[in-house]
Amino acid sequence: MKYRRLGKTDLTVSVVGVGTWQFGGEWGMDFTQGEVDQILHTAKELGINLIDTAECYGDHLSERLIGDYLKRDRREDWIVATKFGHHFHDRFTRTNHYGAAEVLDQLDKSLQALQTDYIDLYQFHSGPDEAFDNDDLWTMLDKQVSAGKIRHLGLSIAKNDNLHQTASSTKINAQTIQVVYNRLDRKPEEAVFASCQEQDLGVLARVPLASGYLSGKYKPGTVFAGNDVRHRHDPEHVKQLLSQVEEIKRNEVPEGIDMAQWALAWCLNHPAVTTVIPGSKSPAQVEANAKAAELASDQHPQARPQL
Repeated sequence: MKYRRLGKTDLTVSVVGVGTWQFGGEWGMDFTQGEVDQILHTAKELGINLIDTAECYGDHLSERLIGDYLKRDRREDWIVATKFGHHFHDRFTRTNHYGAAEVLDQLDKSLQALQTDYIDLYQFHSGPDEAFDNDDLWTMLDKQVSAGKIRHLGLSIAKNDNLHQTASSTKINAQTIQVVYNRLDRKPEEAVFASCQEQDLGVLARVPLASGYLSGKYKPGTVFAGNDVRHRHDPEHVKQLLSQVEEIKRNEVPEGIDMAQWALAWCLNHPAVTTVIPGSKSPAQVEANAKAAELASDQHPQARPQL
């Protein structure tokens, strides 16, 4: 595993983390505690130290599964990132709750679910600009940082060209940006990444495998189950994406290199990107994702020595 400084924070993160939306039951399967334990145990053995979750991956369900694992492990070995702003009602159904009092309640529920007394990175979750431009929210969150409940604040931007929120990060004491970035969606390169570099923000690239399409496993015509969020994707758009993937595999992926590992390393080799947070449904997928670190550049501006 390789490690990088997460922007202006004092955190050193593995270049590959574990995304955990799937633990909430919206990616084609429900997870037992034992399955989550195996995934996180494998990640730790491979040197991964970053877990990214959210309040609405299930109704704090993903957080509870992670918390049950953490209480039996060394909490201090992990950097735990979660998010705020939504309430999960049912599969694929959420409502927005960005008010200061609402978020404080979410924070306490996240701490309880994660069975910890602090969150390493607490992220504004895909909210609109009007919710972001609420001074009361950030004043409340600054108080929680002072109280020790939160170590660092970050933003998970909904649109990967949202320069308003990105450019305002330092002003509201956010030190990281989470953004969709992958070989099929390079929008952050146009403006967001330059702002991140200018402010020395840590960047977490989410959906680095383009919802799994860049894994190379799926062919045009693939049908996803009703409990898999991808069944909601426009079929014609998916067909175009998968055709594009076949072309990339033919023309860009070196012979003998696994496409998913290549796609993760492709993200990591951008000088603005600190880490990628692909989801994993099994220990084998964690192992495969972790190998992307071998292909990541050692000359990255945020590179840190191995832990």
